[in-house]
Amino acid sequence: MKPIFAVGLALLWAGASAVPAGAQENVASFYRGKTIQMVVGSSAGGGYDLYARLAARFMGRYIPGTPTIVVSNMAGAASIVATQHIALAAPKDGSVIGAIFPGALIEQLIGDKGKVKYDARKLTQIGSANNELYVCIVRADAGVKTFDEFLKGNILIGASAAGGSTRDFPLLLTSIFGANFKIVSGYPGSNEILLAIEKGEVQGTCGVGWSTVSVQRAQWMRDGFIRIIAQEGMHSNAELDRQGVPLAYSYAKTPEQQQVMQVHYEPLTFGRPFIAAPEIPAERAEALQTAFMKAMADPELRAEAERLKLDIAPTPGGEVAAIVQKIFALPPAAIEAARAAIGSK
Repeated sequence: MKPIFAVGLALLWAGASAVPAGAQENVASFYRGKTIQMVVGSSAGGGYDLYARLAARFMGRYIPGTPTIVVSNMAGAASIVATQHIALAAPKDGSVIGAIFPGALIEQLIGDKGKVKYDARKLTQIGSANNELYVCIVRADAGVKTFDEFLKGNILIGASAAGGSTRDFPLLLTSIFGANFKIVSGYPGSNEILLAIEKGEVQGTCGVGWSTVSVQRAQWMRDGFIRIIAQEGMHSNAELDRQGVPLAYSYAKTPEQQQVMQVHYEPLTFGRPFIAAPEIPAERAEALQTAFMKAMADPELRAEAERLKLDIAPTPGGEVAAIVQKIFALPPAAIEAARAAIGSK
């Protein structure tokens, strides 16, 4: 997989709304001299934090009025704390935006009932920075080499809180394939889980972004410290295919199993979502969406992303919203089974 996807500027801007001149001046008047707070729903230093800080450096120059964007971290409940803050508590004027886990956009479907107080279908979708692929990794000294051995190996798995992919995806594999994991949950984010693997506190993890592993722990693969055991998503990665890493979804034996996995894996098509409150004025929402796509196409951002080995494959906010609606429209039986698979109540 190349660090940066070769996507033309026309494709990058496809679906990004053009803000009419009059509305643009209204937006500029609002944002001029202001500071936008970008809330990251994970801990500092992880993959989501890297993408958020990169986007924050460039978005402001494309928003009418050129506001400053500052980043703060609000980890907790796999980005649900940050999402609820943005949706319910923060100002609804477009001065607060968020960078969250994709799972936070479907948690009301598959999480514990009553836990989520916002409606993901109504959030303002600014866009997504890439299409994510998650992986299962394991220390080489854990004694497993294949996906089948991994499922049966009684591996100690590091995980975040309920609602996070590193906790829910191992449970999904347990429900669908009978995996025999010991899950140690409660880590704030992927960075802490990777540190725990390095220290030997746990032996591996699932549901961590391939872009995160390949950037933050590239030396692990060079040194043979870990093995990439499985790809998690609806579509595989060519580089990992060449390495013979199987796609977990391909192991599903029935249409019902495929639909359950789809509920969990489809959100990876918007792997790094950026959001705002539902109520922000339409012209400001459009300005943020347009600025996001232009920032993703900025040559300086793309050069910095290449240096950091971050994949940039943006999805416009309107398309993210449509995918969210698609997931919510899946058969109720599949959604209920997807909830049961991760032990939601």
